[in-house]
Amino acid sequence: MDTIADMVAVERQALVDQLAQLDDDAWTRASLCTGWRIREVVSHLVMPYEMSVPRLLRLMATNRFDFDRVADVVARRDERPAPELVAALRATAGRRFPPGGGPAAPLTHLVVHGQDIRRPLGLNRTGLPAAHANVTLDQLTSPKASGLRPAGLLDGLRFVSTDTGWTHGTGAEVAGSAADLITTLAGRPSVLDGLTGAGVARLRGTLTPQPGGNR
Repeated sequence: MDTIADMVAVERQALVDQLAQLDDDAWTRASLCTGWRIREVVSHLVMPYEMSVPRLLRLMATNRFDFDRVADVVARRDERPAPELVAALRATAGRRFPPGGGPAAPLTHLVVHGQDIRRPLGLNRTGLPAAHANVTLDQLTSPKASGLRPAGLLDGLRFVSTDTGWTHGTGAEVAGSAADLITTLAGRPSVLDGLTGAGVARLRGTLTPQPGGNR
């Protein structure tokens, strides 16, 4: 059985391979992360591995101790050309992801933001393995991810992955592919039309785009 570290390595390589093929225009396209282009999302993917604790604390102190604000500042200030960002993402192999989010956090970070990049560009993560998807879905519905979800997103809903057998919760059903559920549970409303079930209407009321949100 693959470890989470193995899954991270596979997802990283798949994304690096696709990013390396993008032209300059693609890097400036809007991502699913509100207000960020593709390049800002890639910068954000490497931020946890490159940011020292002292620098993070300084930035937190000067940005109202708001981590989302810090992430936005760092991503927007990163002026590295695309090839350097790709190389930086590749170089995260073997580096330690910051503690606190649990062992699945680095995988979820890659899978969610990989979709934030791929979907607007019409790219696919060919054959996202069911095991990778289910670990990510477990993480996104766990207490550790509560700060990443809009308040009340899970309440009264039963989520069902139609392609991996994963389920969570009780109540009105929301069914769809694991990839669509991942994007939705990460707070992105862009794939709601691909979901079915009595619970989708409730999700539409919860998932409204927020300035500076969906990160």
